[in-house]
This record gives sequence, C-alpha cells and structure tokens, in this order.
Amino acid sequence: MTVLHRRGLFGAAAGLAAAALPWATPRRAFAQAAAPAGPHALPALPYAFDANEAAIDARTMELHWRFHHGAQVNNLNAAIREHTALHDMPLDRLLMNLAQVPEGVRTAVRNNGGGHANHSMFWQIMGGRGGDPAGELAQAIAQDFGDVATFRNRFNAAANGVFGSGWAFVTVNREGRLAIVTKGGQDNPLMDGARVLMGNDVWEHAYYLRYQNRRAEYTANWWNVLDWTRIGERYAAAKAGTLGT
Repeated sequence: MTVLHRRGLFGAAAGLAAAALPWATPRRAFAQAAAPAGPHALPALPYAFDANEAAIDARTMELHWRFHHGAQVNNLNAAIREHTALHDMPLDRLLMNLAQVPEGVRTAVRNNGGGHANHSMFWQIMGGRGGDPAGELAQAIAQDFGDVATFRNRFNAAANGVFGSGWAFVTVNREGRLAIVTKGGQDNPLMDGARVLMGNDVWEHAYYLRYQNRRAEYTANWWNVLDWTRIGERYAAAKAGTLGT
C-alpha cells in the first residue's frame, strides 16, 4: 500500500489545483482561440507562450492573450450584437468610422475594438530574435530617424513617457513615411486615419509580473523579440494600401 505523507498530500493537492488554473498549460503549448461568439475573433498566437522569454515571460503572455485580449473581443462582440449593420465592417473600418457607431455603444466599441486591433498587431510583430530591420524598412528608418539607434531611443522615450496605461506606435503612410505617436488607454491611430506599422503595449499587465515598476527595462528588452520580417511585410502592405489592423 502506498503511503502519502502530509507534505506529499499538500504537494499533490497543489499540483491538482495548478492543473485547474486557466494559465497552467504546458510552456510549449500553442495558444488556440475558442470559436468566436460574434463577428470578431481572438486570433491564435503564431508561436508558443514562451517564444518571447527574452522579454516577456510565458505566464504573462498567456494571461495577456487569453484574458485581456480575449475579454476585449468578447466585449466588442457583445457591444455590437444588436447592431447587425456593423457585423460586416472590418475592424480597421470600424475604428476609422467611430462616428457612425451608435452612441450607446460607441465607447465600448472604441475601447474594446481598439484593444482588439492593438493586441492583434502586437502578437503578430513578436516571436522573432530582434536584430535590425532590412530592405526598404531600414531605408525608411534611416530617412525619417537618421539611424536605427536613434529610432529605438526615440521610440523607447515615447513608450516610457506614456502616463499611466497606453501604447507607443510607429505609424506609416502610403508613401512609406514613418512617425512615432503615443495613445492612452486602448486608442489606436486608425481612429485618426493613420495606419500602424508596429507598437508596444505599456499597460502594466503587459510587463508587471517580471518587471514590476521597471517599464524602461521591459521596453529595452522588447526589441529582442521583434520579428523584422513580419514588420517588413506590414510596411510593404501599408505602401500597397492593403494593411488592415
């Protein structure tokens, strides 16, 4: 007969409890989104939760994706459930035309639709190994910022300077010109008619488990997980007029 000592019992109980927690999935598990309950869906991550460990720990990635982004998608679908005319409107068009959204749900669409667009972009541009951009994007950075080091310093200064919760973005126009902007809350440059090349989330939930109040350390490390190939593809799509969110 197997005898479990008191310490063993506690350990077994803790293991069972951890298994029941929504974030207690294997570190190498890939995130698969549930079926959407409306026209907008939580995108699956294109990599494992621990793919960005050089900057963001796996637990933060899962909590951020599953619960923060997931809630925004659910809330957006709930806000427009009775407004069927909005169901076929792509997310970028929805955010660019908030004045057409019924006033009673406009704030919910702004906050949750903005969050959905912001996070969908955020997941897409990470999962890489950092380094430097190449090709036309590198040329655009040199043209608009002088060099990559200056670009990073200016972007980090903007991100670290956001008061409270918000985002730092790089916008891009059809001519390929770049600019750095910041937004509070979950606002997105699409609301001003601009397209987003890339951006960093500086809400505390994006970094607090590892960095606590050290936002500058997080923003410095974030460059180590960027996928410049994907960002370059976004740049090309912006110039072609096909970039969405």
